[in-house]
Amino acid sequence: MSQRSCLSVILAAGEGTRMKSAQPKVLHQIAGLPMVAHVVKAAEAAGASGLALVIGHGADEMRKAAAKFAPKAETFEQEKRLGTAHAVIAARAAISRGYDDVLVMFGDTPLIDADALTVARRRLAEGAAVVVIGFRPPNPTGYGRLIEKDGKLTAIREEKDCSEEEKKIGFCNAGMMAVAGAHALKLLDAVGNENAKGEYYLTDIVEIASAQNLDVVATEASFESALGINNRAELAQAEAIWQQRRRHDAMLSGVTLIAPETVFFSHDTEIGADTIVEPNVWFGPGVRIASGAKIHAFSHIEGATIASNCDVGPFARLRPGADLRNKAKVGNFCEVKQAVIEDGAKVNHLTYIGDARVGAGANIGAGTITCNYDGYSKFFTDIGEGAFIGSNSSLVAPVTIGNGGYIASGSVITESVPDDALAFGRARQKTIPGKGKELRERFASAAAAKKKAAGADH
Repeated sequence: MSQRSCLSVILAAGEGTRMKSAQPKVLHQIAGLPMVAHVVKAAEAAGASGLALVIGHGADEMRKAAAKFAPKAETFEQEKRLGTAHAVIAARAAISRGYDDVLVMFGDTPLIDADALTVARRRLAEGAAVVVIGFRPPNPTGYGRLIEKDGKLTAIREEKDCSEEEKKIGFCNAGMMAVAGAHALKLLDAVGNENAKGEYYLTDIVEIASAQNLDVVATEASFESALGINNRAELAQAEAIWQQRRRHDAMLSGVTLIAPETVFFSHDTEIGADTIVEPNVWFGPGVRIASGAKIHAFSHIEGATIASNCDVGPFARLRPGADLRNKAKVGNFCEVKQAVIEDGAKVNHLTYIGDARVGAGANIGAGTITCNYDGYSKFFTDIGEGAFIGSNSSLVAPVTIGNGGYIASGSVITESVPDDALAFGRARQKTIPGKGKELRERFASAAAAKKKAAGADH
């Protein structure tokens, strides 16, 4: 298997009108990744060395997206949509290069298991010319049935053409195929369009290959793996299945999920053993968490790196560029963006830290803000080791707080503070005896007069 070359032809030209979207259907996301990118990942995991994306609707948008998730893929545009075989033939230039195996896949089946593709390729290696991947849906109504005889696949029969006995068959066509490269173009070119729609159907190659005495067999994938997405309800169903799989894998790898059904992962979330995740946590793309961290409830994390034994939340938001070092703490109602929180530093509550460094062992008081943006440019705040920032302080960047620096509560700091210095940045308090009582009486009198005037109007 490892010595056999493989091309994956992924059909992604459909308009997807049932999605009710201006965006190409296959670019709608599962776990933060376009569904067609999930198909690409499965193909690569099954050993595909070549990728051909057949695109149509939203071709420019598809090319732009493919450059990110499949930079080595070739794109082929199907200008007229005349059936599945016609779509595959659009990639003729890639198929003609002589790959041993050709996988035909669909960009709207994001849950396909690489193992199912590997099994199909293995059957090609054993001598089959065509391998059709089938599945057993809970209700086969509406699906094409796989007709087998003596262990060989003889036909794929659309339901409207099935006999009553054939309608009882629960083994259905998932649409995906593996075709021996030596036969692929010959079989595809033999497909005709003599049908009601005048289209070229990929399924016809089963009977064409059988008529040429080539081996045609069927393999089986799970229903979930073969699930195709046509509308947003099915998109949500696929998301739920993907998340369930990922949660299961995380727990088996040593991660504690207290309420698994409330935790949502991204396609690339990395999370170490002995990490505890409390309920209602959302991980966006680009999150890496080392072992022993604790993520408290209702936290929202994306593009962040969290080292061992860190403590995050509850109700924390870590944005892209947040980098928490060993035993750092970011507490409730805190937001961190493009900032390093070094070993043992504490950002406990009600705080915004952006474009900054918080030194090891520093303590950031409640309500502290790094004022990093002037409406045009971002500026950096550097807080030294062991610094203490009093509550309700505003640090106006660019500014440096030295090691061991101490900022008095309520300060607005606009100038750098040396190591071990104490800085005040607030107006001096003034107390006027009796003034509070005078103000209350004045305000009460004004309120009463207003109420009396309102009554007179009625």
